[in-house]
Amino acid sequence: MDRDAALDRAAEIVDLVDRASTASQTPSDPDDSPPLLPVPVREVWVYGDVALGLDPIDRLDVYVTKDLHMRGDADREGEFRERYGVEGVGKTVDADWAAAYPEHLRANDNGHAAPERCLAAHLVNDDEPIHLEVCNASFSDNVTQRLRGAMARDAYEEILDPRGVCLYADGQRDDEAMAKLRGGELAFPTLSGALEMLGLDEETAAEAADVMRERRAEATGRTVRGDVV
Repeated sequence: MDRDAALDRAAEIVDLVDRASTASQTPSDPDDSPPLLPVPVREVWVYGDVALGLDPIDRLDVYVTKDLHMRGDADREGEFRERYGVEGVGKTVDADWAAAYPEHLRANDNGHAAPERCLAAHLVNDDEPIHLEVCNASFSDNVTQRLRGAMARDAYEEILDPRGVCLYADGQRDDEAMAKLRGGELAFPTLSGALEMLGLDEETAAEAADVMRERRAEATGRTVRGDVV
């Protein structure tokens, strides 16, 4: 994936999130498609290869911090259950969004609306080499939590690459961060070096980095992971 194209896609995701956040606070033109999201998004980060300035990159890694859906339109759950066979619309994802974008409505294995899958379908085309991480915790907090859990289970593939750049937080875009990304002005350590900075010894960090790279190389198209911390 061309680096400029990857950053353009990251900017498009930020723009969509920003427009949805703005629209939730101001009236919109009834003739336009509503800029809605299945759940509110508080932060958008990019991390990994794109943050390092590599060109080209194999995949674009994007992290979004979501908030709970709090609008309270659970009374509309029945219409979506009957029409699409999906439970929980109006509880876990926004019913107005589901009505406007039914093609992006996704369920988990139990048939309930899955916010992370809905976000991925809405933000990313299924054939794009983009990985979306979705969590209720901020990027930095989840890096720590994921590392702790992965080390306890010897599941190095679950570690979240800590080399990230925040592009959007709490309603504000960081255009300066994006400009530095485009200019290749940000310096990060190697993946193993970054893991050592989080407390892993040199040998374990190197082994974990190898496992993470191998798992990443196996991925194709759009992928998504949802986490709750």
